[in-house]
Amino acid sequence: MPILVAPSVLSADFLNLGKGIEMINRSEADLLHLDVMDGVFVPNISIGFPAVRQFTQISAKPVDAHLMTVEPQKFITQFRDFGVTKLTVHYEACTHLHRTVAEIRKAGMSPGVALNPHTPVELLIDIIEDVDMVTIMSVNPGFGGQRFIPHSLDKVRRLRQIIHSRGLNTQIEIDGGVTLENARQIADSGADILVAGNAVFSAENPIEAISIIKNL
Repeated sequence: MPILVAPSVLSADFLNLGKGIEMINRSEADLLHLDVMDGVFVPNISIGFPAVRQFTQISAKPVDAHLMTVEPQKFITQFRDFGVTKLTVHYEACTHLHRTVAEIRKAGMSPGVALNPHTPVELLIDIIEDVDMVTIMSVNPGFGGQRFIPHSLDKVRRLRQIIHSRGLNTQIEIDGGVTLENARQIADSGADILVAGNAVFSAENPIEAISIIKNL
């Protein structure tokens, strides 16, 4: 299957975010990735509801929103109303993960679960059939521009085995440290979706960078 590319707005020029999203619209990107941070679950604050609303209005790509927040279940209907397509919450942030995932699906969005680098994929065995996507964090969440954590590849392989053994179509997304140099290796390990931040927005030609990742 072809690699799906989800450029992360977190790495865009925040003084020209509209132009960044317009660039993504013209590119071969498959998704627009939004990192929503609250300064509590992770040590950073990114974008709030007004920005999410505006981004979804101008994005021609489905919006993949990654909530790095405490109590993400409180915000499901807002993201639904903004037009978000995929909504991902963290395993580590959800006391009642099954209920939260069910509420995301009931709201009409595709539910995803993200795992921090220290969290083993085996903890998803009892929820894997209820989610459409698992996001493997290949950096510690909170900031863009970090280096890829190598053992993330092993996590992807183990997760792919679990998905295959259950006969599921669950997508695996890798988020953090994706570069033009390691994208092929990440895809070969079993990832379906690559979140690309600096690899895209720091490139001399961002549209070309997206194309290179997409067509590896």
